[in-house]
Amino acid sequence: MEFSRLFFHSLLQRVWLGDAVLHREWVGLKKLCRISAPGGVKLVNMDENDHELLGRFTREQSQDAFTALVNRHLNLVYSAALRQVRSPQLAEEVAQSVFTQLASHAAKLDPDTILTAWLYQVTRHAAIDVVRREARRQAREQIAFQMSVMNDSPDHWTSIEPLLDEAMQSLDDADRAAILLRFFENKSLREVGEALGASEDAAQKRVSRAVERLREFFAERKVAVGASALAALLSANAVQAAPAGLAVAVVSGTALASTAISASTAIAVTKTIAMTTMQKTLIAAAAAVAVAAGLYQARQVSNLRGQVQTLQHDQQQHQAALSNQVQELQRDRDRATNALAALSAENAALKKSPNETLKLRGDVGRLRQEKADLGSRSALSKITANPEAVKMLRAQQKMGMTILYKDFTDRAKLTPEQADKLNDMLADHIMENVGHVTTVLRDKPAPDQMNAIFAAQEAAVEEKVQALLGPDGLAQYQDYTRNLLSNLTAEQFKGMLKGTDAEKDEKAKQIRAAMQEEVRAALAGAGLAADYQPLSILNFRNIASEQEAERSLKLLEDVYQRVSVRGASFLSGPELEKFQEFKKTAISNSRTALTLNRTMMAPISD
Repeated sequence: MEFSRLFFHSLLQRVWLGDAVLHREWVGLKKLCRISAPGGVKLVNMDENDHELLGRFTREQSQDAFTALVNRHLNLVYSAALRQVRSPQLAEEVAQSVFTQLASHAAKLDPDTILTAWLYQVTRHAAIDVVRREARRQAREQIAFQMSVMNDSPDHWTSIEPLLDEAMQSLDDADRAAILLRFFENKSLREVGEALGASEDAAQKRVSRAVERLREFFAERKVAVGASALAALLSANAVQAAPAGLAVAVVSGTALASTAISASTAIAVTKTIAMTTMQKTLIAAAAAVAVAAGLYQARQVSNLRGQVQTLQHDQQQHQAALSNQVQELQRDRDRATNALAALSAENAALKKSPNETLKLRGDVGRLRQEKADLGSRSALSKITANPEAVKMLRAQQKMGMTILYKDFTDRAKLTPEQADKLNDMLADHIMENVGHVTTVLRDKPAPDQMNAIFAAQEAAVEEKVQALLGPDGLAQYQDYTRNLLSNLTAEQFKGMLKGTDAEKDEKAKQIRAAMQEEVRAALAGAGLAADYQPLSILNFRNIASEQEAERSLKLLEDVYQRVSVRGASFLSGPELEKFQEFKKTAISNSRTALTLNRTMMAPISD
């Protein structure tokens, strides 16, 4: 990643020289950022909604509560990180780290903590760590590029932005909290006063005094700007929208960290974040095989060009590795074929020697078997030939199913033992279907025969679910599985909606209802069963057959288009445009994932 030379020197000087301000910040962080006003008086009355959400998250491990916190504060965290690391990708990494820390420390936060200020402090320290790490391994000659791409703001803001976070640190805790609440989160003076435990007039005076101190800070660095202009610039530019899809990625990653922490295994989180290249490859393969959470939660919403290019680059690397594996197996087959031909010729020449003929016939049979074995192997079998790799792959499937079906286990009020058994069943179901896909791609059975193979697998897993949860539990499982596409779409698109939390919830509810109705109508119109899985990557028929995949993607596109038409009655114009982009990205990523999986599971051709 590239950083500006100016930013590099100013920030690293503060980090490596260890000035007194930075020392005080780290001491404050160790105390979990309990912000105190001058004289040691605690600030009181943290935003009530934040407090309630944190309480529900710590008591119930509620992912809905944590998702609401992420959606509420992500823009602030991302923007503060971006100003310091100067890279969208690194800013996303910092945001992930900050909310992971929130998940791990949520239960320890004092009731008087102002969450906005706490997150801002943690973001600063996380950004410093990232800058130090990146600076040690990157050449200074690469610094200017990223800054030149990103800096297209007005003249005043261009001068203020690189110094803003340093200026914020020069304020005392109460003044900094007032600026954050007033201009970064656009709170009213009344709300600022409530958060600070002061009257509206006192809040206005504190905000004005803090703005004046910021103006003086900039003036000392030869950046001339009036107090009113500075306030306007902060309101307009201090917080910008985080990339689409980042909230889902943050919640997914934090869910893993939170689970690990609750089980007193924080080391597992570190291993997840610092995984080896081989592990990343296996997890990517696992997610591509069947974990819709990975596809729909981490990539499907993103419509940024940089993210698409990254995905394409990763896929090219996977394809190159698979191509090498395929070529190696083809060479093995060619050697076996050549040896078989030579032995057949030798057999014909030695018919008069019965003993030698019997030996050659044995060799011919052995080579034919080796050739048949090669023809039944897929590129994925290279990985799964190792028992440890199979174990790891299955563990990743179970992790994905745990995330995907968490809402179901909560709604059905399953015990921890029932939830664990259910996730084991679903992981085994995925692993078994991988082999069936390879068989179908090799034997190319008729469509009815293919459907019968996968229908039998689905019936088998539902029979196990009924044995575990009973008839009512099975009915709830079937309903939840049928509506996965609708629920995931509504939840993911909610982060792209405008308005208050209540307004976003209502719009997401309408999207969910419209999706469910249009899916039922599309299935009926296509002559498909009501329990047909419209979430393409979870329907193994789509991996085993290109024709089935195209039919599924066409159905998905029709559903999204119908919902878009209905959405005109409750979505704004910009929101409808975002939904169209959402649709294109979802279909494109689904097609790519299906193709990649089909390549991995296909048998080696002659």
